[in-house]
Amino acid sequence: MYFNSRTAAGERLAEEIIKKYRYEDCAILALSDGAVLVGEPIAAALHSVLTMLLIESIEVPGEGINIGGLNQSGSFTYNGMLTAGEVEGFRQEYFGYFEEKKREAMMRINRLLGEGGLVDKELLKGRHIILVSDGFHDAASLDVALDFLKPINTQSVVVATPTASVPAVDRLHVTVDDMYILDVKSNFMGVDHYYEDNTVPSHEETVKKINDIILNWR
Repeated sequence: MYFNSRTAAGERLAEEIIKKYRYEDCAILALSDGAVLVGEPIAAALHSVLTMLLIESIEVPGEGINIGGLNQSGSFTYNGMLTAGEVEGFRQEYFGYFEEKKREAMMRINRLLGEGGLVDKELLKGRHIILVSDGFHDAASLDVALDFLKPINTQSVVVATPTASVPAVDRLHVTVDDMYILDVKSNFMGVDHYYEDNTVPSHEETVKKINDIILNWR
């Protein structure tokens, strides 16, 4: 399945999600800049808050594999789709590289956050949290988000994404309460492959947009 744009895919997801969550207290938590475009129609349909969790993924050099990700609180979460042995092997081989990438990632996050931060945890408490992605090749960003949400008392955690790989869906089944996925791929070709229009705002533009929205809530 292919989509004209991330916004169009979000509109299709909203049509499904609204059937169950129209009258529920929800918050949309996007996992990337592209995910914000998917999440906006869902937030509009549900009249819910929309925000974004800043995540910096760190890859194993030359492998195209995410070892894990750093969230804006400074916590690093290993990719739950890797075995403990795989993680330990990568850590031993690339320890210095990973530590340097973590420092660089935290500097980027701090620069983007500025004052006050992006996600107000008070906005998430007691709500159904709909984690939105523009596509899951793996579940590394999901694991980072679930770690971030652990100390927050939420009603449930729901995932919404236009497309995902089979291994990612297998992971989702055992980690979230509900999910909405328009298309599951056995041979996932990369997120951008499934959109005709791959125009995505920069991190800076997305953060400004989200912070403007949050100011309106307050």
